[in-house]
Amino acid sequence: MKIEIHPLFDYLLKTTGESPEAIVGFSLSRSPKLKDFIKDLDPDLPLDWNNRSFQGWPELREHVLRQANLDGCLSTDNVLITAGAAEANYLALLQLVDAGAEIITETPGWPQAAVLAKGIGAKTRIIERRNEDWAFPLEDLAAAINSRTEMIFLSNPNNPTGRTLCEKELREIVALAQPHGTYVVIDEVYAGLEWTGTRAPSIAGLYERGITTGSVSKALGLQGLRTGWMISPDCQVIRDALILRENSSEIMNILGEAIAEIALRPLRYETAMAVARAEGLANLDQLDAFIESDCNLTWTRPEAGLIGLARLPDGIDSDDLCAKLLRSPYRTFLLPGSVYDLPQHIRVGVGGGPDVKFTEGLQRLSACLKTM
Repeated sequence: MKIEIHPLFDYLLKTTGESPEAIVGFSLSRSPKLKDFIKDLDPDLPLDWNNRSFQGWPELREHVLRQANLDGCLSTDNVLITAGAAEANYLALLQLVDAGAEIITETPGWPQAAVLAKGIGAKTRIIERRNEDWAFPLEDLAAAINSRTEMIFLSNPNNPTGRTLCEKELREIVALAQPHGTYVVIDEVYAGLEWTGTRAPSIAGLYERGITTGSVSKALGLQGLRTGWMISPDCQVIRDALILRENSSEIMNILGEAIAEIALRPLRYETAMAVARAEGLANLDQLDAFIESDCNLTWTRPEAGLIGLARLPDGIDSDDLCAKLLRSPYRTFLLPGSVYDLPQHIRVGVGGGPDVKFTEGLQRLSACLKTM
């Protein structure tokens, strides 16, 4: 199985060494420092593995269920700690999708499922979120699903538009999937950062073949820990994922588990999420005002999460704009919509806190747009 690079990852690889002075596209909350956790870490912590469970620390798995509002219906046996949500998605796809089968995923969306399906030899059916409001077209899903569909893979909140699926929509997806025995995997990395409404229920609590994935990377800004999870009401799914992980990362990062367990303790988690929501909303309001000004950008304001897609004025290509913006005198990072096959859009983000110089980045973007 050969996995081809996706344009999004390719762009990030190519621009990693550019050292921008400002970022208008940061996709995670302000990152804590190691010193914030030192007093709660055990200096005698063994650094071999967690010595208790290959599925991850039981306390950490309890926190995972609690933050997903699943602690009343599932147990820690239904949770596997993984190297980020990306590994959880990887394990689910490789264990549950066969060569020659079909999966359904969305565009714009997190591209991992389509990349892996191609490597596996499965057929991918793409459901298009239309750029009027980025709503998920359930009627298109109904037309696409069939007896060969082994998996539906979505993100909620959607990455990168910030559009959310409500409980009614999720239950309609389940109703479409259930007759075919289709697994529904929903990546929830931005759950908890809702700007309108409340957090939608996790699919693992709605459907016997629902799989929820998530991590501490985005909302808590702890991407470097590489700590995420898979939640499934089917313990055999967890077992199969554990077996596959034995042949890749094998066991978890013990420091990642330890710090994530601290970060997800109820009081600490709620405090961190309150800060993330306040900072994200402040930047989102600023970005919204900027787009509504005379910069000639348009967008549908995200309902949740830290990123969204803005449409460029006619005649401006996202690759050209982002390349120019990254060079002097602007030195500002922005992700082109071309990585989502939307060359007339840019991905904007409101994460990162003060370190990304968000306001200055917007000023530089405005100046650059005037030269295009």
